[in-house]
Amino acid sequence: MTEMMSGMDNTDDPTRAAGLGGLDEQLIDQLVDRAKAGGLQLTGEGGLLAALTKRVLESALEGEITDHLGYQAHDPAGRGSGNSRNGVRSKTVLTEVGPVELDVPRDRNGSFEPRIVAKRQKRLSGVDEMVISLAAKGLTTGEVQAHLAEVYGAQVSRQTISTITDKVIEGMVEWQNRPLDAVYPVVFIDAIHVKIRDGQVANRPIYVALAVTCEGNRDILGLWAGDGGEGAKYWLHVLTELKNRGVADVLMMVCDGLSGLPEAIASVWPATVTQTCVVHLLRNSFRYAGRQHFDAIAKALRPVYTAPTEAAAAERFAEFTEAWGTRYPAIVRLWERAWAEFVPFLAFDPEIRRVVCSTNAIESVNARIRRAVRARGHFPNEQAALKCVYMAVMSLDPTGIGRKRWMMRWKPALNAFDIAFDGRLAAGKK
Repeated sequence: MTEMMSGMDNTDDPTRAAGLGGLDEQLIDQLVDRAKAGGLQLTGEGGLLAALTKRVLESALEGEITDHLGYQAHDPAGRGSGNSRNGVRSKTVLTEVGPVELDVPRDRNGSFEPRIVAKRQKRLSGVDEMVISLAAKGLTTGEVQAHLAEVYGAQVSRQTISTITDKVIEGMVEWQNRPLDAVYPVVFIDAIHVKIRDGQVANRPIYVALAVTCEGNRDILGLWAGDGGEGAKYWLHVLTELKNRGVADVLMMVCDGLSGLPEAIASVWPATVTQTCVVHLLRNSFRYAGRQHFDAIAKALRPVYTAPTEAAAAERFAEFTEAWGTRYPAIVRLWERAWAEFVPFLAFDPEIRRVVCSTNAIESVNARIRRAVRARGHFPNEQAALKCVYMAVMSLDPTGIGRKRWMMRWKPALNAFDIAFDGRLAAGKK
């Protein structure tokens, strides 16, 4: 409705000069009385809001044709002007309050091009935004179609809904190739798996990179669809692309301990500290243990990852090895292989430890993506999957409350980062 009002001409009609507040009060009273007396519905075809929307749009269209012709209706100044009004044509447009039938004015020369409801336009932009928002929340095209029919009385085909959501692809390409900051304090990387039907339905990874900016904001750097299983080779491609888009330095990279990933990170940014997610390390440990020992193993490993120093962690791990190494040697080997990427966070202050010891920062994003993906089951192709994930990412934190909470959480850590990394963070702000 805001867009409708901004497109209206305020100069010629005093009822339009004040926007909605300038509408004929008697008309509004009549509509309200009808609603009370006859049970007039609020939305949908023939509803109260539809009637008001019709009045606003037709007033705006009348103002547009007045501007186009240069004179008011029935004004003698228009005689001999070479063009004049030529009645109206009816068309139905889908709005945020349901279908609305409009009388669109015409001119004899056929040169009038309305802006607020353009020729051949069947939907107002607010409807497209609503459809995209519903799709981003995980609704399928069929569910969006049913929602529009039930709530707004509008019959919209599935193909139309797909066409509307396809509009985001252009923005997605631009977003995916945008320049990035020169330095990021922390980048979290992870992959989620979606089902894509390419000949046959198969699990395919969608790679996600989430960064913390020098100002403490959350910035999702991009989305990439891989082929086959998650692998360090494809992560090398992703990280190289980030570097080519302007990322010259990353202080810490937090990941899930995938084999070969630390080497891939070091080949792109040699000075970057790679931190393995402690939660993933614990989760992988339980794969080698009997369920009856889960609680005991968790209790025995806790002193290792909560140790005040790396040396203390090594001592606690030796105690764990002595107690459980004979029964579960695979867990010991798992931690030994990951030790070099596990211990870096132990060298930092508690403010940094809390935010880099796991990939929880990106897991919340992944959870939102999974909800949207799960509703669709599988996708016909890679682009459809990326479009769904992109819309889910763009719909994160619509109120901005999460952003404020994120910045408050990261501010103490960023102050400690600047000291711990010898001014590399400050250099990135210049």
